[in-house]
Amino acid sequence: MLIDRPTPIERIHQALSAHPVAALTGPRQCGKTALAREIAARAEQATYFDLEEPSHRRRLATPEQALGRLQGLVVIDGVQRSSMLLRTVRILVDWTGNAARFLLVGSAAHSWNKRVSEYLAGRVGLVDLGGLDLGEVPPADWRRLWLRGGFPRSYLANLDGSVTWRRDYIRTFLERDLPQLGITIPAERLRRFWTMIAHSHGQVSNAAELARSLGTSAGTARNYLDLFVGTRMVRLLPPWFENIRKRQVKSPRVYVRDTGILHTLLGLAGEEDVAGHPKVGASFEGFAIAQLLAAFDSRDARFWRTHGGVELALLVRHRGARFGFECQFADAPVATRRMRTALRDLALDHMWIVYPGEEVYRVDDRISVLPVSHVQDKARELMRRLMEDGRPWNDGIPFHRYI
Repeated sequence: MLIDRPTPIERIHQALSAHPVAALTGPRQCGKTALAREIAARAEQATYFDLEEPSHRRRLATPEQALGRLQGLVVIDGVQRSSMLLRTVRILVDWTGNAARFLLVGSAAHSWNKRVSEYLAGRVGLVDLGGLDLGEVPPADWRRLWLRGGFPRSYLANLDGSVTWRRDYIRTFLERDLPQLGITIPAERLRRFWTMIAHSHGQVSNAAELARSLGTSAGTARNYLDLFVGTRMVRLLPPWFENIRKRQVKSPRVYVRDTGILHTLLGLAGEEDVAGHPKVGASFEGFAIAQLLAAFDSRDARFWRTHGGVELALLVRHRGARFGFECQFADAPVATRRMRTALRDLALDHMWIVYPGEEVYRVDDRISVLPVSHVQDKARELMRRLMEDGRPWNDGIPFHRYI
């Protein structure tokens, strides 16, 4: 089954319209190859190379000869295997007679991103691809997406098949994928570390505590964490702090990016297992935040927390507006005193409490309750309305127009 993914396709086309090269990166099995093949099939003229294929590797053994005369779209999948290809692409796009555009597809890794930036600086548009989100699957299926995660094979399989696929994915990622990226750390040690991150999901990152649990130094623990962040397995949500009269947390919050992988690391299979686990609220929060970040496509998204315990799960700033989001895994969410404190101290234009129910309703003029199935539609509506108005949210625009 092929799932339509219009948003990443649009971003790739935007990158190729502005640059001669687009680099599509993401974790293994997130759908990069299927997306690249679909884009190639839609192009008027396209040539596709897959470096997993021996015949394609042989053709690209002399890359200038293989690529120099091509026109239209040239897709090279698995390009992280060869720095020589990046050098050749740079030479070709700088050649005034070049008539091709290049789509380079590679697995997410810090070293791969660094090489692309070094070799193709000023020539490449970067597009990150994650798992499926609520803009790509029916919103009514949000529980399936939350429980099984966004990797297409995990999402589409039946429950037993999904659980098996995720277990095998974790093992293959640790035992095969990381060594291919030059990582020589024993797989069992990295599995223990990844599992510890899962138990810390939704908490402020503490390298010293992780190091004590692993029996290593804080520097080593930070290196391990950077490894999982660089391969898009873990998200570090940065903190927001500003000049207010409160001591604020300045360390990032850590999340396992894919909730299906999170549940597998925690030893959870079905919905009943997840619902009865102490991490169910944190898991739901991580899922909701991932959906909001996918919709806003904003780098200016952070969490906020004071040492006094006041916090906000997600703060998004867009065109002069400040939106706040809290998450409650509850049937009937309520606005707490801490939420109202965050609303006041951060000067939020509005706050939404995201929950697993179905009703949208207001708590008061500046706090609303929002089903998780609606978060992407709400985020896109806010951005569209602000763009149409062409001025900040708080510049006298009647609030009722936005909710």
